[in-house]
This record gives sequence, structure tokens and C-alpha cells, in this order.
Amino acid sequence: MRGAPASRLAGLGHAVPDRRVENAEIETRLGLEPGWIERRTGIRTRHWVDDGDTLSGLAASAGEAALDDAGIARGDIALTLLATSTPDHLLPPSAPLLAHRLRLPNSGAIDLAGACSGFLYALTLADGFVRAQGRPVLVVAANILSRRINSAERASAVLFADAAGAVVLAPSDEVEKGILGVDLASDGSRYDLISIPAGGSNRPFASGIPAEDFLITMRDGREMFAQAVEMMATCGARALAAASLDATRIDRFVPHQANARIFDAVSDKLGIDPGRTVRIIDNYGNSSAATIALSLSLSHQTSPLVSGEKLLLTAAGAGLTGGAVVFGV
Repeated sequence: MRGAPASRLAGLGHAVPDRRVENAEIETRLGLEPGWIERRTGIRTRHWVDDGDTLSGLAASAGEAALDDAGIARGDIALTLLATSTPDHLLPPSAPLLAHRLRLPNSGAIDLAGACSGFLYALTLADGFVRAQGRPVLVVAANILSRRINSAERASAVLFADAAGAVVLAPSDEVEKGILGVDLASDGSRYDLISIPAGGSNRPFASGIPAEDFLITMRDGREMFAQAVEMMATCGARALAAASLDATRIDRFVPHQANARIFDAVSDKLGIDPGRTVRIIDNYGNSSAATIALSLSLSHQTSPLVSGEKLLLTAAGAGLTGGAVVFGV
């Protein structure tokens, strides 16, 4: 199979559950004063799934939208990448079920567990596959974090949400499209800043393990904040350098929507006009890997992406894992 000089963004889509959860509901439960969550995070509301909803179902809704937007035959999709921290099951992976639900008869499928940076890692792999194989790839980032929230832990209970976003990358002959610069990073010395302590092979399901150990734990929110700002800004600067661009050339800055104060600090460090930052955190909260794909789809709905635009995407999260991508539309 002949490769391609570049990839192009052929389609976008997203999906969020119908149920909206306002800050007041959480603030009342935690005994917080009205407005506490929005002042510290920028979040006003978020979406949570109902009983019976599944991760693969949410991901499929976003994938359907992206495939319809791309107008590419289902049989042409050669690979499906699902970036998630909340698969339907620990085994098997959810991506094959997603590809089946989307009727993709010729697609490989795999889950990627990159936490909040998962979409950027999946996008990087998808771009490389398209260039090497000359065939389209579907990338879906989806999470149902509401089922992993410890409702008694303030640091995480106020942040997390459920959502899915999707993109289709297809071959392009235009060299200024697709990934123009990328920088990926990790710091395992801070492995436990955000974690789900039990449920993996290190502490499998067993009697005597407290129920809260199977839920999200944030050990040090302030340290996580500082590390996220530093990693996102450093990776962003390196990705810009790799693309031979400066910040003034970026048309849209699309950061991981973890906390409004984080991405405001990152845009300041990088010298990006705050008006170019795509902001959805107020209405959608933090859905981990899904936020950048969700942001791209929502931004495209409001103001359609046009050929020649340059995007800067950056994220950092549990692991620590992080990265940044400069993408040409």
C-alpha cells in the first residue's frame, strides 16, 4: 500500500449524555458555598451518563458523527483507535466492539490508555499510519468518569465529566496538512498524583480492599496543577519549534480542558492570544482524553475550520503523560 505525504482532518464529531449536572448539586452535597467550583475551575455544569449507558455506545455516537462528516466509505477505514481510561471491561478491549457497532468491516481496532493525553497520542499514531499506509483512520476519545468519581473527595468530585469526541484522518497530497510538529513527554516520578489505586493486576479485586480505592484519587491537586502547566507549556513550545512556527501563527489553541486556570497559564507562557483559546470547560467539565476532540468538534460547529489554519493541541494528565501537537487543517 502506497503511503501519503500528509494526513488531513476529514471529519469531526462528538457526543455527550443528555443528563446535565449543575454545580449547585455538587456544592450542596459537599457543603461548599455557591460559586466555589466555578471560581476554582471554570466549570458551571457537566454531563453524566444514566444507568445502562455504555462507553462503547457513547464512543459510537461520536464516531458515527465523524464518519458522516467525513463522507468516507465505512469499508475504507483501516484502523480504529479508542483513547479511554474507562473501557467497558478490563478485558477485552472496547475498540473492536466500537468498530463493530460502527460497521467498519476492514478496520483494526485497539484501546489506548493515555489518560488526559490519550487523544494526542492516538492522533500522533493515526497520522503516522495514514502517512505510512495511505488509508483513513478513525480516532475516538471517550470517557465515563462519573462512575469513577469518589463523591466524598472534593478535588476530583468537582471536575470530572462524561463525553466523547472523534476525528477521521485521511490521506492528503498537501504537505502542510496533518501533524506539523509534535512533542510527547512523561514523568513516572509523579506516577501517583492521580490514580485509581485498585483494580489492576497490582491490587486486583479482592475482599478487604476499600470501595473508594476503585475510584479516582487525587493525591495533591496543587502539585498536579503546577506539573500540568509546566508539561503542557514545555511540550507546546517544543512542538511549535518542531513545526518551525511561533505562537502568533496559531489560529486556535485547543488545550485539554482540565481547569481554566491551567490553560490560561499555559497560553500566557506560550504567548498565545487568550482570544484564540477554545474554551468548553464551563459547560462540559473535564472528560479527560475526550476534551480536545470534543473541543475541536464544538469549535468547528460554531466557526468551521478552514484550510490553512494551524492548531496547537496540548495536554497533561495522570502518569504523568503529556504532549503537544501542531496540526495543519
